[in-house]
Amino acid sequence: MPSPVREDFDREVLAWMDDVYRFAMSLTRDASKAEDLVQETYLRAFRSWQTFQPGSDARRWLFTIARNAFLRGLERERHHVSLDDGDPDALGAIQHYAGLVTDGTDQLLSRVDLAPALTDAIGRLNEPFRSAVVLVDVEGQSYEEAAAVLEVPIGTVRSRLFRGRRQLQEMLAEYARDAGFAAARAPERGGDDA
Repeated sequence: MPSPVREDFDREVLAWMDDVYRFAMSLTRDASKAEDLVQETYLRAFRSWQTFQPGSDARRWLFTIARNAFLRGLERERHHVSLDDGDPDALGAIQHYAGLVTDGTDQLLSRVDLAPALTDAIGRLNEPFRSAVVLVDVEGQSYEEAAAVLEVPIGTVRSRLFRGRRQLQEMLAEYARDAGFAAARAPERGGDDA
């Protein structure tokens, strides 16, 4: 028979597992790594359950744990590679993985109902912009909720959203041109008179 603590935990946080998985996919862009991140998130959440305030936003709390675990994992990978490999290109490979690789976006597409071009474009965004776009535009969080998860001011979330959406617009305009939509054009930037 589960303990009352376990029942409370299950009731409050297990409902958000799919959302945490989608967020983990947006961070890792790899199904296996996302599953590991979800597992680590839930393990950390259970260990810290006594710090959770009943009635507060369990989803936001889990996203914050997932984001912090992801960032700690990146730091461990960077540290591990630089100590063991001694290869000057190794850190660049980790940075490439953290910011540019789009492997696994097909897995995200299977969980999120987005067009493949949009999913690919989101996957190509640099991390700060990608997290803001995923939290607000894909997960439907408010600016305030995203700011809490990302541990940044609301203004930073707004700025990252603006820049992320601008980059998405440019990538999708390029995709439309490549797909033969003649009317597609990149968004105009203000103040760039040539």
